[in-house]
Amino acid sequence: MQLEKYKIDEFNHSQQAEHTRKFEFLADGLSNVEGVLQKLVDFQIAIPSWALGTGGTRFGRFSGGGEPRSLEEKIEDVGLLHSLNRSSGAISLHIPWDIPQDYKATKALAAQHGLKFDAVNSNTFQDQQNQGKSYKFGSMQHVDKAVRQQAIDHNIEVIKHGIELGSESLTVWLADGSSFPGQLNFRKAFQNVLESLQEVYSAMPDNWKMYVEYKAFEPNFYSTTIGDWGQSLLLANKLGPKAYTLVDLGHHLPNANIEQIVSLLLMEGKLGGFHFNDSKYSDDDLTAGSIKPYQLFLIFNELVEGMDARGMNHATDLGWMIDASHNLKDPLEDLLQSVQAIMIAYAQSLMVDRVALAEAQQTNDVARAQEILQDAFRTDVRPLVAEAQVRAGGAVNALQLYRQLKVRENLIQERGLKTVSSGL
Repeated sequence: MQLEKYKIDEFNHSQQAEHTRKFEFLADGLSNVEGVLQKLVDFQIAIPSWALGTGGTRFGRFSGGGEPRSLEEKIEDVGLLHSLNRSSGAISLHIPWDIPQDYKATKALAAQHGLKFDAVNSNTFQDQQNQGKSYKFGSMQHVDKAVRQQAIDHNIEVIKHGIELGSESLTVWLADGSSFPGQLNFRKAFQNVLESLQEVYSAMPDNWKMYVEYKAFEPNFYSTTIGDWGQSLLLANKLGPKAYTLVDLGHHLPNANIEQIVSLLLMEGKLGGFHFNDSKYSDDDLTAGSIKPYQLFLIFNELVEGMDARGMNHATDLGWMIDASHNLKDPLEDLLQSVQAIMIAYAQSLMVDRVALAEAQQTNDVARAQEILQDAFRTDVRPLVAEAQVRAGGAVNALQLYRQLKVRENLIQERGLKTVSSGL
């Protein structure tokens, strides 16, 4: 389904008076409004191809119908999202679920929708059809060199697909670990992973980045071989300047101070990017900002401060991507909500009075520091985000227009009620 531009224009016209009133009221009290708006226009969040269909709990999956049945339909769905909010200008592919059959045609279709290809993602956490060796006891950590080589070869294949599509980064997440004490030798497992990643690293073009993702637990529960940001950073440092740590907001134990983690990784020049989602317990993969919006803001507060200190480009120097699993909601509605929550947190972080905050920190004025941050967090920046998206050609309220146009109903008519999107 393609969304005609005139429908967005008609919708925006019907909302114009109310939007203008809200935006002008907010803008009147802000300095450098135009500069902030440009940052919001430039900021793009990549949509993962696997999030376009219904996700699931550990026990079941309840399809909502109209899911994309092919890579081409996934690109079309991301294009639809991007036409609505103008903040979703990239797609991240998961291999082998989304192997292009015709690189030229795939790139042309993406370009038609104004999309580029973000990080490509490998899969060694499950066995694929006709796979020679099993990953039941790990992939890159495996005691069998042949299994490790299979995982290495797969990652190199993923890189080759990415090169053809114009991607410039590889995300590596390993399910490797153990569920029982004594199951594996921690040191040897880590060394096996390092040696395996070194082979993959050497196969990457010079302009590429490797994102090393970590996770505290699951599917293994006693240990994970890349279990936290320290282990990921250790690997990234050993691998070289093209390797970075990737932070998935759900891959931490409860109450972890993620904002401190990203601040220190940024300080070391080893923060590569993000998988955005939200959680109450750990890897719940819920809509970004749905559980802990203040934490999301605090993370962005550290990001803006740290990136500005290093002279980094907010839009391009880190990888920004959603990673979520939708079981109860329409996946496209969920993605629209997640993108909006990220944009709001980013906009709020741009509102922080950096000079005043630095002064409060320097004088140990704890209450003042808290007020400065909470003033920014409590500012309703939705009109600012809406103005940026409208200026970029999107809808003033993407979710409202999505529902008004009955997009899901149309997708069900086009594709059917019983469709399956991902490889899970």
